[in-house]
Amino acid sequence: MMLKIKIVQRVLAGLMVLLGLLGNLVLRLQGQKQRLHPQKLQMMKMRSELDSSSEIDDDDDDDNDDERYGLSWRLAVETNNNVGWKTVPLRCYKHVEKYMTGGQYEHDLNMIVDEILLYASKIQLDATTHNHDQDAWILDVDDTCISNIPYYKDKRFGCDPFDSPVFKEWINKGMCPANPVILRLFKTLIKKGFKVFLLTGRYEETLAKITMDNLHSQGFIGYQRLILRNLKYKGQSAVKYKSSIRREIEEEGYRIWGNVGDQWTDLQGDCLGNRTFKIPNPMYCIS
Repeated sequence: MMLKIKIVQRVLAGLMVLLGLLGNLVLRLQGQKQRLHPQKLQMMKMRSELDSSSEIDDDDDDDNDDERYGLSWRLAVETNNNVGWKTVPLRCYKHVEKYMTGGQYEHDLNMIVDEILLYASKIQLDATTHNHDQDAWILDVDDTCISNIPYYKDKRFGCDPFDSPVFKEWINKGMCPANPVILRLFKTLIKKGFKVFLLTGRYEETLAKITMDNLHSQGFIGYQRLILRNLKYKGQSAVKYKSSIRREIEEEGYRIWGNVGDQWTDLQGDCLGNRTFKIPNPMYCIS
């Protein structure tokens, strides 16, 4: 009997030892888990941040691609390699919007006008060589002297198709703001004694008064003549129409020293003058 009691006691003692070992093992495993858990969370956080960063990088890459495409497209337009286009490509929308309203457009205009004035400053208006009262410059009107940017802003800067009735409604408001850089050019040319002709494709029959009033309200005062398209030139291409007008000006005895416009059709054809100057316009193309 005593032997059985001792055996049971030893078994119980052994079980107690095992339970103690198991308890220590459980505590140790829990401690490892607690130490590993923050590390796992950190790894998950890092992985999430990397995934998020990758998505942002993808978006940035898309924006950069569109910006580079827009810059290349605009260069092709301004160098007259891209001709006859009807609307601005949609992926160029942000680029053209930023260009026209973010300061670069005005910066480019100032650089061009500075070059024009440098050229004009070298022209000697000497009555002994020719009649200085006949020294002329030609300036385009729309998006040269006065701006349609407020209208094109609502048309996604040329991404939307041209809407002639809506555009005429805009013109008839007489609210086209002056292009301040070209106004500076205009006033300087007048001050130097040049005769400045303003030449536009707007129709004389319906838009003469509103155009004249708009120009005057924006500071374009003192020009030699505002010339609009009359019925004689209805249906003619811009190049043919403006060539005919320039020829008429030369036949009156004027010498055209310079010709400034935002469209290549302002600067093509006959009787172009001594020099032509293209100012930027990536919003529309007149062919």
